[in-house]
Amino acid sequence: MTRCVSKTCPLIRQGYKPGSCQVEMGADFLPACEATLRFEDGRWERLIASTHLSRPENYFSIYQSGCNFSCRKCHSWYFSKVAKGEWLTPLDIVEAARAYEKEVTLVEPRERATAWHAHETCHCCGACVLTGERSPRCPGILEPGQITLSPQGFGPARNIVAFTGGDLTCRPGFYAKCAELIKTETRLWFLLETNGYGLTPAHLDLYQTSGVDAFWLDIKAENPERHRWLTGCDNEWILRLPQEMRERGFVVEVLSLYIPGVVEAEELGRIAVLLAAVDPQIPFTVLAFFPEYQMRDTRPPNVKEMIRAYEGAKEAGLTQVRLGNLGIFARGAEDFRLLEERVDRRAY
Repeated sequence: MTRCVSKTCPLIRQGYKPGSCQVEMGADFLPACEATLRFEDGRWERLIASTHLSRPENYFSIYQSGCNFSCRKCHSWYFSKVAKGEWLTPLDIVEAARAYEKEVTLVEPRERATAWHAHETCHCCGACVLTGERSPRCPGILEPGQITLSPQGFGPARNIVAFTGGDLTCRPGFYAKCAELIKTETRLWFLLETNGYGLTPAHLDLYQTSGVDAFWLDIKAENPERHRWLTGCDNEWILRLPQEMRERGFVVEVLSLYIPGVVEAEELGRIAVLLAAVDPQIPFTVLAFFPEYQMRDTRPPNVKEMIRAYEGAKEAGLTQVRLGNLGIFARGAEDFRLLEERVDRRAY
């Protein structure tokens, strides 16, 4: 895992370590901020792999090429660690956001501008549209007319636009300009899905003034050595971000993967303790790992492991905990019986 060698790295200028952000560009490897982000003729451009209404988040997602982490388990490696896509400006982004806004079927308040809250209104099964009947686990909140088809399946279209995939929030200029335009020209909430690396105090302040509403913070590990092994980077500042974000008025949610043998229930519990000390109501998703990229030989967690992680997060004091990637860890009737016995039905 090679450190960034960009001479213009803002993290280095602010006294922080650079990311692990080399990406493949043809036969070469370049820093992500040089291969997938540029500022030319007075305007920002970002290499974007795709844009569409995503599931199960049920919001408009902008999938970015280039990342400041080198995650061994990355499920987006084929565009986050390889320069791939179309160059888009903030004006292009806001044009796409305006078009999406016309398709919105569910208007959420700012405090629900998260991926976590999507699960409360729709489980994206499409039964109400395909069969005319709701599934047994349907939240029963939306009407079939609010359900729409997107490339990843059925669900509502919520009033949120999010950047996802690769992550270059360490280079805030592009995102800040996008946020300014979107908050000026639409009524959409602006969410950044991020690993947190590069969200320095100065960058957080800029995101606050530019109009960013929410962060979905992916905390890869609490243990610093495991975090470096997984991502190529340190996590000392990342663990302080929930407090820093809340102090600035951002909506915050956190996600962590259960990776057997790497990040398990005990460590996830420590992350939950950290979050509960900031605010017990921070939404926390424990997501089941599935084999991908450089960790294809690592097994996914089973239902008992996921339940232990859920119980640990609740015992830590968090009130909003959810288990994600249900199809990865719940494979049969016995698994679902255990879930029904020990996990709130709204949490999976």
